[in-house]
Amino acid sequence: MRIGRIPLKLPPPTIRLRMTALYGLVFLISGAVLLTIGYELARHNLTPGYDRNELRRIFGAPPPRPFGFEPGSAGARYIDAIRAQLRADALHRLLIEYIFALGGMTIVSVVAGWLLAGRALRPLRAITSTARRVSGENLGERIALKGPADELKELADTFDGMLTRLDAAFASQRHFVANASHELRTPLAIMRTELDVSLSDPDANVEDMRRMGEAVRDTVDRCERLIEGLLMLARSEAAIGREEPVDLAGLAADCITDLHARAEEAHVEVQDDLEPAWTSGEPALLERMIANLIDNGIRHNVPGGWLRVSTRAEGGRVRLTVANGGAHIEPDVAATLTEPFRRLGRGGGGFGLGLSIVRSVVVAHRGTIEISAPEDGGLAVQIELPAPIAPVVGIAPKRNARALTQS
Repeated sequence: MRIGRIPLKLPPPTIRLRMTALYGLVFLISGAVLLTIGYELARHNLTPGYDRNELRRIFGAPPPRPFGFEPGSAGARYIDAIRAQLRADALHRLLIEYIFALGGMTIVSVVAGWLLAGRALRPLRAITSTARRVSGENLGERIALKGPADELKELADTFDGMLTRLDAAFASQRHFVANASHELRTPLAIMRTELDVSLSDPDANVEDMRRMGEAVRDTVDRCERLIEGLLMLARSEAAIGREEPVDLAGLAADCITDLHARAEEAHVEVQDDLEPAWTSGEPALLERMIANLIDNGIRHNVPGGWLRVSTRAEGGRVRLTVANGGAHIEPDVAATLTEPFRRLGRGGGGFGLGLSIVRSVVVAHRGTIEISAPEDGGLAVQIELPAPIAPVVGIAPKRNARALTQS
């Protein structure tokens, strides 16, 4: 829009401006309707009738006799004309006063609407300013809006929840990159050393090259297992996807069956006490959690040792317990085994990611994990997860693990 040669810049149609205009328009319409009703009531009550007492108030005394009081007389017509003029003047003044009152109150309502809209939209400004400050390196900020539980507080809490999830996702990504770069440095150095030694030897024969290739292949396999473990760790640290009812007893039975051959090879006796323990979550992650616990109990055991797996459901919670025999572990050392790349020794193989994945899966499913080291040796891991709110019906329980291993 232009006025002459000077461009006129209109204010942006912000929600505050629109709310103020809406407040003013609503007041103008309602005020106009109310004043119109008042005007019609006043006009209706100003009737042209008269009586002798009213004539006394007008003239101060009865009018001269020639005027008379009879309808149609000159006095009656004179009085009617005076009353009509007075009525018209009163209605005219009332109309003018109503118009000025309506205009003044409309201005006041617009100003009050502007102030009230600003106060009502103040939380939105806090959300906007926080969103502008947040970046990939500054995801720790929160709005933490205080006040009644209305729509704006629900929006602020939703925004805070989104920042929490983004912060966890970014932290998981940084954690993954740091762990991968740290752990891949050694196998890459081994491969480079093998290649440099073989290529720098002018007398290297086919057998030497084959030996170098086998060493490189073993290192590549190790890198693949490491990356697979890191990817599983990153996935378990993220928010779980679609939840569905899962029976921990059935998953544990499947895992015991799958690892039965490994347990026999390691001369570890597997004992199970599985009762139905229904929870809700992602079956693949929960199965990997149980498999890691059982594999860890077999890997870090002693020949002729034992491994016990039990599941329970009580008090709105389900409990999974995996305990194994083995060498004595200090309690303070056992408490740190859920951290990535924490290993009791290098001889057991693996990368120290098994219990880290277990802890991440438990946290993602809103559960708790407790690790203890019995005095007679070994490790005991107890996990508690919330039971589903609605009872699980129509799903047949899986067979006991012992029956599966014998079939």
